[in-house]
Amino acid sequence: MTAAAEMTVAPEDRLRADLYNFLGLMLSGPPDQMLLDQCAGLSGDETELGQAIAALARVAKASKPRRVQSEFNALFIGVGRGELLPYASYYLTGFLNEKPLAQLRTDMVAQGMTRSENVFEPEDNIASLMEMMAAMIVGRFRDPAPLEAQKAFFNKHIAPWAGHFFADLEAARNSVLYASLGSVGNAFIEIEREAFRMTAA
Repeated sequence: MTAAAEMTVAPEDRLRADLYNFLGLMLSGPPDQMLLDQCAGLSGDETELGQAIAALARVAKASKPRRVQSEFNALFIGVGRGELLPYASYYLTGFLNEKPLAQLRTDMVAQGMTRSENVFEPEDNIASLMEMMAAMIVGRFRDPAPLEAQKAFFNKHIAPWAGHFFADLEAARNSVLYASLGSVGNAFIEIEREAFRMTAA
């Protein structure tokens, strides 16, 4: 990120990006002890999001990496497939690698974003989309995206399905730590949806 980009990102937007990055990190693979300790150190307030973060901290404090790895595998990997398929194409069409993925790839090019060479999953997985939003907010690939560009990306690629996914994560049979993460994600997506709705069209 350039020094100019660093200066143009407001503190509240940096916090938004941090939460998108945190969700992306937690959803990209099972947390190690260091990340669990960081989760356990989080604190919330009286808002719905704050209460969800406090609940996640409590569960993280009682969680062990091996157990969380088993939970992650059951949710997202499994034998053949996990309990959940965290992809926009699947949630929106019932199939993987469909039109939503093609549209996302087009919009990634427009935003200067490219797929990492060591990532083999389709780009429309929830972890990648959280990371993409963070990147747009802080200007990781080019200047920070204007609010209208963030809104367009969010409304097209995240809003139609991410809330449903996070609700499924909360309710999943194998979810323990990730049920709490689902609550955080659900509350945050609703805040973002409402904030973008209130911005001028």
